[in-house]
Amino acid sequence: MTCEILIAGFGGQGVLSMGKILAYAGIMNNKEVTWLPSYGPEQRGGTSNVTVVISDNAISSPIVDHFDVVIALNQQSLTKFESKVKPDGQLIYDTYGITTPPSRTDIRIYPIDAMQTAVKNNMQKMFNTIILGALIAVNPIVSINDVMQSLKKTLPERYHHLLPANEQALHIGFNL
Repeated sequence: MTCEILIAGFGGQGVLSMGKILAYAGIMNNKEVTWLPSYGPEQRGGTSNVTVVISDNAISSPIVDHFDVVIALNQQSLTKFESKVKPDGQLIYDTYGITTPPSRTDIRIYPIDAMQTAVKNNMQKMFNTIILGALIAVNPIVSINDVMQSLKKTLPERYHHLLPANEQALHIGFNL
């Protein structure tokens, strides 16, 4: 089993962090993993994306042209990467600010109201964690428990008090 995932959005939305957490969760499951970030010189507000490949077998290259899963967090990313989803693949996108929804009929499309849900639950800083929960619901490549273990390992200890809220955000996203 191999799953090739692209996560794309604006800098500051937690795109690279999502990829890192997902990759680490794969490693904790003894999977082969690659994590390949791509971003411009802007720290916040510019575009960024990350490719994560999780596999039972050795991965020959982290470079991927078409993906099993694309997660688009803004219109620009949705427009750019919708065509990069493999037929019968999955496209997960946050509906906030989307003016042109996806149009393909050969893929499974999952609109997620993540930003609105984050605001409603006062979890704006956990927007990306809500998205991860939605990913796990539609493609259980890792589990919520795996992601929580990954967060415990990757978050600095000074942020461990946020782990219960992150777990809540994962469950909220899973249920979306």
